[in-house]
Amino acid sequence: MFNKNFKLIIAAIIIGLAVWQFIEGSIGNGIFLILISLVFVFLYFRNEFILLAFLRMRKQDFEGVQKWLNKIKNPETALITKQQGYYNYMHGIIYSQTNLTQAEKYFRKALKLGLTMDYDVAMAKLSLAGIAMQKRRKREATTLLNEAKKLDKQNMLTDQIKMMQQQMKRI
Repeated sequence: MFNKNFKLIIAAIIIGLAVWQFIEGSIGNGIFLILISLVFVFLYFRNEFILLAFLRMRKQDFEGVQKWLNKIKNPETALITKQQGYYNYMHGIIYSQTNLTQAEKYFRKALKLGLTMDYDVAMAKLSLAGIAMQKRRKREATTLLNEAKKLDKQNMLTDQIKMMQQQMKRI
């Protein structure tokens, strides 16, 4: 919607208006304006299109995810580094359904840029391990699987990891 720097400028202007309202004696208006400015600061760190894409991802609507991600024009300049990581992570999930080579490229780029949550890093490494296993790169798949196992602190991916380890024994 707005450029990342434009969001900070809007937040600064609204905070300036809040200070003016405090000086004028309208404390309630000032507090309300500060709360509104926090929305723009939040959207600086969490891009609105990526949030909407995650909502679509929860419903397994990959076309909807792709639609929201396509609204981000030039992600290298429009997003901060972590947001670029999640942008590539979601593209990797989308392409893992159809094109494994493209998915691998996106997952590697997402890991390089960084993901905030350990669960997301574990999921990306697990997906990369699955891709490596399908391409008959057993050593790389084993390494990625062990890294994913270490990162899965809440044991949410335990079943998938065990299933992949059993499949790896067959190779």
